[in-house]
Amino acid sequence: MRKALGGPVMAIREILLPLVSYPVAIEEAAIKKSVSVAAHLNAQILAVSFEVDARPQDGTYTRPFSTRFTMEAPEHKPSVENAEQMMAVLEAAAREAGVGYRKAITRCAPEDFSSYLAHCARTIDLSLVPIRSYDEMHEKVVEGLIFQSGRPLLIFSEGGADRLPNSFEHAAIAWDHSQQATRAVADAMPFLQGAKTVTVFTVTDKETPTERESGEALVKHLAAHGITAGFEVIPKGGASIGKVFEAYVQKNAIDLLVMGAYRHSRLREFFMPGATYTVVGSPPCWVLMTH
Repeated sequence: MRKALGGPVMAIREILLPLVSYPVAIEEAAIKKSVSVAAHLNAQILAVSFEVDARPQDGTYTRPFSTRFTMEAPEHKPSVENAEQMMAVLEAAAREAGVGYRKAITRCAPEDFSSYLAHCARTIDLSLVPIRSYDEMHEKVVEGLIFQSGRPLLIFSEGGADRLPNSFEHAAIAWDHSQQATRAVADAMPFLQGAKTVTVFTVTDKETPTERESGEALVKHLAAHGITAGFEVIPKGGASIGKVFEAYVQKNAIDLLVMGAYRHSRLREFFMPGATYTVVGSPPCWVLMTH
């Protein structure tokens, strides 16, 4: 990692890894990829999963005034098995890679898991989140972490984990001069300083002098931190912003996309402005997001 001219940027030392256990466990390849990234960053992992705590419909208890059930909800057993299986994969991979780790399995309703994760993430440097494409449970996890934790997220496609690099050599910043994008750049500094190439790009229907001045100002700011970057304006055309991002990542072999996270009323209405749910629903590469 290159040293900034103004002094070193705080390194990432602790990573939160949410492991969704219900209805389906996180794929083994995604867990192993997360450990590889932690090893690359020289960081330790806090892995968090959950057992489903759902009251049986008959409301039967073991004894009066007890919260223990004589019959567990049907979701409980598979969630326990999935959580234990994922933790076993994590332990084996972490030991092999020499990565320090802690693990926690809480008991909660599935809809409460995202709030619990946000609470955990507030004292962690970064959340590393495998994303199952357009999955409601994963959407809730991402939404909770982005808007409740105050910490950055590094998301990636669970199904594409095997194809992702373990490092972040080629980075791109989706820039619109907003507060959210500014925060994302600041949170991404440890990654940007370690990258071989960094590009700032703005997607617009029609370029304005203000947009170019803003992009060039960011390039100068990055240079003050020892980061050489270029700037370009990408025409939006008739495509959605999310699709433009996907095409840009593929065309330029981008490893890491840095972008601000915006919300209108639901995660499905993410925009930047207009950057759609596409990026979160199916990340085209490693994506660092912050709000």
